[in-house]
Amino acid sequence: MGPEQTSILLLAIVIIIGLLVLFWVVPVGLWIAAIFAGVRVRIIELIGMRLRRVSPPVIVNAQISAHKAGLTIDMERLEAHYLARGNVIRVVNALIAADKAKIDLGLQQATAIDLAGRDVLDAVQVSVNPRVITTPKITAVALDGVQLIATVRITVRANINRLVGGAGEETIVARVGEGIVSAIGASETYEDVLENPDIISRTVLDRGLDSGTAFDILSIDIADVNVGKNIGAELQAEQAEADLVVAQAKAEERRAMAVARKQEMTAGVQEMRSRVVEAEASVPRAIAGAFRDGNLMGQN
Repeated sequence: MGPEQTSILLLAIVIIIGLLVLFWVVPVGLWIAAIFAGVRVRIIELIGMRLRRVSPPVIVNAQISAHKAGLTIDMERLEAHYLARGNVIRVVNALIAADKAKIDLGLQQATAIDLAGRDVLDAVQVSVNPRVITTPKITAVALDGVQLIATVRITVRANINRLVGGAGEETIVARVGEGIVSAIGASETYEDVLENPDIISRTVLDRGLDSGTAFDILSIDIADVNVGKNIGAELQAEQAEADLVVAQAKAEERRAMAVARKQEMTAGVQEMRSRVVEAEASVPRAIAGAFRDGNLMGQN
């Protein structure tokens, strides 16, 4: 290969690389697609996006989707949301879904929800189509001491206006569980709960457990109730066993004290006997001494 051919080849490589860089910096294909979709965007705006480290395909495709759905969205605000590390496509899809469902949701609110870490599209979908949350097994004890194990289904609808700062599903489940435990605990017998489980659900629903959360509770349904242990009977049996142990301990204490007293009395009797024996032994010695001393009466 001669010097001229080598130069031509190098020039061709440089031109190809330059064209690739140019088409990357200036997304002509994306600009043409936007024009055919009816979205007005200038080449200089696409180049500016590249320089601002904004992805032109994300912004333009979001604009195309919004335009086809009949929505007008400011491109600069979409860029600002992208730079804030928000999900532009999800926000636009949420706005489209909200518009079709006649839900009042603006771009500012949607971007705030997205930046707060919430799935704004899922929230719109749950607002249109309520979600059913099944709680884990909830264990509670009625006043008669019988344990009940319940499973509850909670139907919730997302509240768009409370998504930012509102508590999530975990709080709903925890509050409902606490309410179920309290309601069962206030029932006279476990049979009352089994006969009328809807009373428990209505009682819990009337407490306004969705306050401060991102959801509205539509219904609370007792899905299943099973009878567990008789906690009251077990506690009484344990108490009786504990009382028996205490009584046995007290009886043993009394027996030990009686044995001690008996031993003390036996020791006292033995001591008294030894004293009597000692006294009896001293009588002959006293008489003998009296004989020696002439102190006995009748002695000359």
